[in-house]
Amino acid sequence: MANIQLYVASCVLLLSLSWRTSEALPVPAPSPGTGGQCADFYKMLLLNISKALDSIYLSDGIQSEKIEMRNTGETVLACAPTLTQNLGCVTQRNSSFSESECLKNIKKDLLYYHEAIASYLTGPLKNGPEEIRLLSPIVEITKNLTENCFPQLDVENLPSKDAKVWGNESYNNRLEMNKMMKGFHIRAITINRAIGYISSGDHRK
Repeated sequence: MANIQLYVASCVLLLSLSWRTSEALPVPAPSPGTGGQCADFYKMLLLNISKALDSIYLSDGIQSEKIEMRNTGETVLACAPTLTQNLGCVTQRNSSFSESECLKNIKKDLLYYHEAIASYLTGPLKNGPEEIRLLSPIVEITKNLTENCFPQLDVENLPSKDAKVWGNESYNNRLEMNKMMKGFHIRAITINRAIGYISSGDHRK
């Protein structure tokens, strides 16, 4: 009985200290580039990718369920949320999450897809006007994000070194674009979740 009382008393003391510490800390402000208009751009990006994939113009004559993911960059690993561990009466967070590393990888991805889609639109297109109508907003959004939502963030190994190369056949290009956009859709979901996590400030509490 004495041991139980001692354990409970210890938990109450630790929780009290934890509460007082957290109470004294100000609510963290959203990180630059993750709130306001930038947050809207990320949501618009996902919506426009979904819209393009739902269109018949990128899948015209294509019977493929393959998905192409960008290999370079480590966005999924770099943007994994901080884990929590339950240590009996208190919860401890690890410190493996790096906001700057996550944002750096997101920017690398956005630069890659921006260049890939923009260059695709300069090549042969079967459904030219419709493909331009669907993909141009994505090019514009990725441009706005990379230019305005990553303040003072330098990125090494820019995508020009691993840029997507398109051929002269509209069907083959459209097939590759279809696979790439499916991968971009998955990556955009990951990016939106990461931006939401960063803007919440949970990793800085």
